[in-house]
Formats: sequence, structure tokens, C-alpha cells
Amino acid sequence: MGSGEARSSVAEHKAHAPRTVRCVVCTISDSKTPETDTSGQLLQDLLRGAGHEVVGYHLVRDEPSQVHGVIHAACTDPAVQAVIFTGGTGITSRDQTFEAIEALLEKRLPGFGELFRMLSYQEIGPAALLSRAQAGVRAGRLLFSLPGSPAACRLALERLILPELPHMVREVNR
Repeated sequence: MGSGEARSSVAEHKAHAPRTVRCVVCTISDSKTPETDTSGQLLQDLLRGAGHEVVGYHLVRDEPSQVHGVIHAACTDPAVQAVIFTGGTGITSRDQTFEAIEALLEKRLPGFGELFRMLSYQEIGPAALLSRAQAGVRAGRLLFSLPGSPAACRLALERLILPELPHMVREVNR
């Protein structure tokens, strides 16, 4: 398949993708409150601005059991198609989100983390290697785990997630 045929196939898939995706946003933080959660609010605003629906918002501590609880609830709710986490992806002793989410993924999308770190490197340099952003699938839902900074959330949504979210939902449900 040539590059023109590949682009045509992707365009066809996107044409049959849903226009609106129903998302849950979850902030992982031991210190933020709903009032100080700028990253969680930004994610909700960007999703809504792109025409998607935010069907849930959670703010939980960086505890695997709490992260697993959000994933379980989302993956058993027929209204949820994607969950976007922010926070807990670093390398401090308290950052447990990567492991908590990875343990539950049925399929991993390693390209998401690779592309995110590449784009992040262009903005912040070698500190990008500290990010453990990841994406994958569980129970027909897309799961994205982003760093906690608003700049990282904006980068991930605007450059990676929003352009492909409906297409990914279509593919997960085929």
C-alpha cells in the first residue's frame, strides 16, 4: 500500500468515526483540590471545545486502589469511551500512576508515549525523558495517562489526542 492509499484509508476511517466522544477526566494528586486543579479543568475545557462530552470528573490521590477504582467504574459504564488521567507520571517515590494503569491495560499504545516525549523534548529539552505518559485500551475504552502540568496536558490533547480521538474510538469498537 502506497502512502496515498494509506492516507485515503485513514481518511475513510475518520469519516466513519463518531463526532463526539464521551470522556472522563481524572486528576491524580495528593495536594490539589477541584478549585486548584488547573490541568483537570484545562482537559475538560479542551475536550468540550473540540465537541466532545465530559461525562465524569474525578480527583483522587496517587494510590493504585483509587486509580483502579476510577478505571473499573469507567470500564463498566456504557456511557464512557475514553478516560484521560493527569498527574502521577513522574519518577518520585509517590508517582504510582504509571504502574497502576499499566497493570490494567489489555493493549498498549507505545507510540503515544514515544510521540509525546518527542514533542515534549522539542519544548522542554531532555527533561522530557522524565515523563512516563502512556496510552492503551481496557474493556473497549481508551486510557491516556498524562503528566500533571497544564502545558503537558495541552500538548498531548492538541497535538495527539484530539486529532485522533474519534478515529481511535472507532478502531477500538471494530
